[in-house]
Amino acid sequence: MAEKEAAQVPQDAQFQLQKIYVKDVSFETPNTPGIFKVEWKPSVDLHLTNEAKKIDESLYDVMLSVTVTVKLGEDTAYLAEVNQAGVFYLNNIPADMLDRMLGIACPNILFPYVRETVSDIVLRGGFPQLLLAPVNFEALYSQQKNAAQPKPEQTTH
Repeated sequence: MAEKEAAQVPQDAQFQLQKIYVKDVSFETPNTPGIFKVEWKPSVDLHLTNEAKKIDESLYDVMLSVTVTVKLGEDTAYLAEVNQAGVFYLNNIPADMLDRMLGIACPNILFPYVRETVSDIVLRGGFPQLLLAPVNFEALYSQQKNAAQPKPEQTTH
């Protein structure tokens, strides 16, 4: 019963988005204009990271970074990098829940913005629209936590 009570969010807990902003954007097209002559059958590599930094007692800067590399064969068509950030107010959140909020709730709020920014810069670069597929941040959070746990040492006999 005590575990259930500890997991509950206090009545005075507060979670609020203060600001959304683009921290950094980069778009490179190293093989233009020749790449426009190649048949469009791209391979897409997506790399996504999330980090949170405490600004003061209740404010956190959360950044969702997306790097998309699109290739046609061996040639890079484009490389798009977007760091979408937000300032979040989190007050009276239990420590065990705070990490989950920063790793799941905040990126879920930021993702539509980073998705739109990537789509916009790709179109402005002269390429077909790229819409990033939805991301399950809860699954990613669980994978990261499992990967961070120390593995039991194996012994050989």
